[in-house]
Amino acid sequence: MPHAETPGIQAAPRSRLRWWTELPLIVLVYACYSAGRLLVAGDVNSAVDTGLAILRIEKLLYLNAEQPLNRLFTREPWLGVPADFWYASLHYLITPAILVWIFRSHAAHYRAARTWLMTSTFIGLIGFTLLPTCPPRLLSPTYGFVDTMAQYSMYGWWGGDASAPKGLGGLTNQYAAMPSLHCGWALWCGVMLWRYGGTRLAKTAGVIYPLVTVIVVLGTANHYFLDAVAGVAVMGAGFLLTPYVMRCAERVRARFEGRGSLIAARSARSATEASPAAPASIVSGGCQTSAGERFPRQRESRFESGAEPGASPTDAGDGAPAPAR
Repeated sequence: MPHAETPGIQAAPRSRLRWWTELPLIVLVYACYSAGRLLVAGDVNSAVDTGLAILRIEKLLYLNAEQPLNRLFTREPWLGVPADFWYASLHYLITPAILVWIFRSHAAHYRAARTWLMTSTFIGLIGFTLLPTCPPRLLSPTYGFVDTMAQYSMYGWWGGDASAPKGLGGLTNQYAAMPSLHCGWALWCGVMLWRYGGTRLAKTAGVIYPLVTVIVVLGTANHYFLDAVAGVAVMGAGFLLTPYVMRCAERVRARFEGRGSLIAARSARSATEASPAAPASIVSGGCQTSAGERFPRQRESRFESGAEPGASPTDAGDGAPAPAR
């Protein structure tokens, strides 16, 4: 039985996704994220106080897994060096790779996935702004944390002061620890792999990647455990806000498209009114033609005067004289 659509309600057609419009959008969002981290450095003293407060809360709740993991990564280079590479590199590689994969293979779900990631990123930027937090690696050595990025900097491309390329550590905000978007983005990647991977290997990777990322950010002393929890909470908030953000974006797009259509219609109307109407060309030059005649006065050239193509003895009637032979 055919589905009857509700009268007066039509689904608005969505514009086709184009990579040359999506790529600048992704770059713009990441640039805003990076610039926000840089500009909102926060007060160092308040950032340290916040970090110590988080550490005290974790100790009260027996959640301070950072110290034993950090000691393990510091003592075992075969764990510490790969962990530093993981922390410094994979979120730059895996996250955009998953985004491109969704764009190419699951285009119907791409818009929602991209909006979820962007919304959560902006929420995280608000967290960096309102709550600058000193990571464990930057606390006083008396608290027992070792900066593994600095300890193993000779093995990687990062510098000793941050997980940025050597010489560019001063261009990063090192007090943007709360929330951990490393963990948030890893969770997003895991959900995408689990939902759209389609194979057992993809689903397994979707579970392992975020879990290992949490262990890495703790063991390298870049985040507290509560930072990771906050990263998960940020992704949850972004997930809940995604439908509303998409609805607002559709309204804005429809308004701009409607305004563009109105301007085009007005331009076409003005052009029509400005140009004079062209007179209709009369092929016959004022002479009447009948069916079968290609041009006027064809009748005179084919028949003599008084002889019409339809005239016959029967048409003339019984009393009409027959034509001379």
